[in-house]
Amino acid sequence: MSECTHDCSSCGENCSSRKGGISKKPLRDGAVVRKVIAVVSGKGGVGKSMTTSLLASYCAKKGYRTAVLDADITGPSIPKMFGVTEHAMGDGQGAIYPAYSKEGIQMMSMNLLLEEENQPVVWRGSLIGGCAVQFWTDVAWEEVDYMFVDMPPGTGDVPLSIYQSLPVDGIVVVTTPQSLVKMIVEKAVNMAKMMNVPILGIVENMSYLACPDCGKKIQLFGESKADLLAEEFAIPAVARMPIDPSLAEKADAGEIYRADGSALSDVFAQIENA
Repeated sequence: MSECTHDCSSCGENCSSRKGGISKKPLRDGAVVRKVIAVVSGKGGVGKSMTTSLLASYCAKKGYRTAVLDADITGPSIPKMFGVTEHAMGDGQGAIYPAYSKEGIQMMSMNLLLEEENQPVVWRGSLIGGCAVQFWTDVAWEEVDYMFVDMPPGTGDVPLSIYQSLPVDGIVVVTTPQSLVKMIVEKAVNMAKMMNVPILGIVENMSYLACPDCGKKIQLFGESKADLLAEEFAIPAVARMPIDPSLAEKADAGEIYRADGSALSDVFAQIENA
């Protein structure tokens, strides 16, 4: 077999890397993660990290032991949303211990390793991809029922490394109502299909703004495309998240756990069945 070039468009359907077969990386001894869900988007700024945080919070509120792996190495935001400021610690023998939110959600993020949270990560792609995988292999995850992976936008090095190295049980695609997003969603969906990863649901963020006076739903970015996308790509569950200033306020205050994530209940039902 020829060496993998990491260009999935050039390989056959039976490629072991595409299927995810032999390339999955093991957890360190004693770590337990039972199900891995990646949250993806084809472009930035659509609310992927917010969706990841809401899904993780919703999962924890249902009594599951929950973790978040922040794979957005150059743009990490998960710790801030949960109000986690302490640094991750190690044991001097290669193990890294995850940080915990006050609600008990485990997490690992580049911001937990930097001296200052505003310090930039100026790395090339291969180092970034390797770091994201190390968050899986080197962290002493403790009895996790559901791990949510906050992916960086696009279809580059990190998503490829995650799909090839982690046993991803399914993905949730985050989008917005603009027509342009259809093309972007299609790229993310097609990459998941190439890597043989199930698509569990689509979350249309910023779907509408509810008038504070009359409650009328105002579609600031045009009519919803969620149902059309779900039908075209055979995605089973759809959620529509409104433009809600209170979400941003809770995220900025490190209190995203207090936000109402019930709009994601249908998507989470698909995650439970994955």
